[in-house]
Amino acid sequence: MLKTALRSPAAGLGSRRVETSTALYARLLADPGLPLDSLRDELGCEEREFERALGELRGLGLLQRTSATTSGVAAVSIDTAVRQLLADSDRRFTALLGEARRTRERVEHLHTRYLPLQTGGTAHELVRGADRVAALLEDAARAARTEALSLRPGQDQSESGLAEKLARERIALAHRVTLRTIYPAAALHQCAVLAHVQALTGAGALIRVAHTLPLWLIVVDAHLAVLPAPGEPPGSAAVVVRDPAVVGVVRELFEHFWAASWIPPELLGRTTPDDRHREVLRLLAAGLTDQAIGRKLEVSDRTVRRLVADLTTALGAQSRFQAGVHAARLGWI
Repeated sequence: MLKTALRSPAAGLGSRRVETSTALYARLLADPGLPLDSLRDELGCEEREFERALGELRGLGLLQRTSATTSGVAAVSIDTAVRQLLADSDRRFTALLGEARRTRERVEHLHTRYLPLQTGGTAHELVRGADRVAALLEDAARAARTEALSLRPGQDQSESGLAEKLARERIALAHRVTLRTIYPAAALHQCAVLAHVQALTGAGALIRVAHTLPLWLIVVDAHLAVLPAPGEPPGSAAVVVRDPAVVGVVRELFEHFWAASWIPPELLGRTTPDDRHREVLRLLAAGLTDQAIGRKLEVSDRTVRRLVADLTTALGAQSRFQAGVHAARLGWI
């Protein structure tokens, strides 16, 4: 059973806005020719609330401009909106990967031709040897003051490796650093790794998972990035980057994966939803409003909002749309 999520006093305002946007979307689907002024009067909402609802629908790709309707907009299906959002995300991801590849080529070029001539304090530095890499990461953890971001494919599952990593990250957390890490979802199938990330979460770290990660990387305070050294065995060498432009690109790559990742249920203390929550997910995915879901389930609108809040919290989502995406990935719908 999912536990009732705690909500702030502002949750009611957010629910009102969601109700307006879903009702507006339903009316535009049912009658595309209605003028926007008539829709606003019909829904009985203020102009600012109405504009926010339009903005939300546009942001989700559920509205598109058209000259074929009086309102100048047309509602599109959920499937069409999802395909467009994923296509846009793929384009951004492809651009980021292209920039990351070019960055790695620059790093390799610097490593091959110039790094042997450089001394400490330079914009790029090659560190060889597992012990030196471990010392580098510990120094980075001690120096962190605002945030430490990392992708962790190929996680070292040895007891000593996990213990060293936990000790390093606790150093950063002790400085009140925001620690965000993404692991491959499959890594949590290993008991040792799951226990490790649970310990990190308990210490205050923000942990998410993704299906695939292209490389391991670390960004500290937006001015230091650590990347795998080209052509070197995993864990045996690392490239330290201090060039702000390059660090910025690496940080953008991390943020792209963070936006597409999710909090695994194992870290939320929940496994699968009960029958009622699963039915709410199915009806949400079908595009029903809170009122329509309430009628289907024979419960009040308030109960529907509570069930939706439970699901959103359980899935570590920031919106209904994101909750649906996470639920689909987990096989809940």
